[in-house]
Amino acid sequence: MNDETFRIRLWGTRGSLPVSGPQFLDFGGNTICVEMQCGPHRLLFDAGSGLLPAGNALVAEGVSEADLFFSHFHYDHIIGLPYFVPLYKPVATVTLWSGHMAGKMTTKEMVGKLMRPPWFPVEPEICSARVATRDFHAGDVLTPKPGITIKTANLVHPGGAIGYRVEWAGKVAVMVTDTEHTPGVIDPVVLKLIDNADLFLYDCTYLDSEMEKYRGFGHSSWQQAIRLAELARTKRVGFIHHLPARTDAELHDIERQAISRFPGAFAGRDGQVIDV
Repeated sequence: MNDETFRIRLWGTRGSLPVSGPQFLDFGGNTICVEMQCGPHRLLFDAGSGLLPAGNALVAEGVSEADLFFSHFHYDHIIGLPYFVPLYKPVATVTLWSGHMAGKMTTKEMVGKLMRPPWFPVEPEICSARVATRDFHAGDVLTPKPGITIKTANLVHPGGAIGYRVEWAGKVAVMVTDTEHTPGVIDPVVLKLIDNADLFLYDCTYLDSEMEKYRGFGHSSWQQAIRLAELARTKRVGFIHHLPARTDAELHDIERQAISRFPGAFAGRDGQVIDV
């Protein structure tokens, strides 16, 4: 690794609910957790069930400091937080960031309500790591570490959600989940967020043909991801937040169709590593 390494690890790519079984072996069943390694710095996005293996890997690698950014606090994006091993290591420093509830509830309040009986057997005070919380508003530009710039935007999702554009060492990676598009319309907020990105990860829960059935659920399609990638001139687009019932065979088929239209497209897999 050099000081300008920009490496993405997909620890969880499923949406709504973790799944397991022989039909989910290739793409995995953990819910959303994405790690971005910016040189010596570790950023994590969302605390789905994929946060468990992510935390174990950080401890095994001797990483003692991490920043965790929430897109929002729906169950599938926070279920892994109480099982994030670094929280229980006295040598660790963990900073938690959120902005989708700005002015309504702080990050500290949300975490406190999650890790508390009867929802969880112990309260956040059990954590022996140095834990800090940071609140922001959608649209704020964050600088969590030297050289890292994170632009934020509000997404179209029930209760709100935040999209993140991470800029490091001249490269750009973007995470956009959960968001819903209006058929036939390009969301200018998302388009600006992903402009000329080297990689963007996008909510592809549904197919275009399913959007009307699930109107208002707050999710998008892989076809919309391709339209966005073409307009924004991005190099690669990765599909995440897979429908729980979407099997390996179906995701392989989606990936084949997508690559035929946009060579830089792929369906995200748990454990996948991408160098930006």
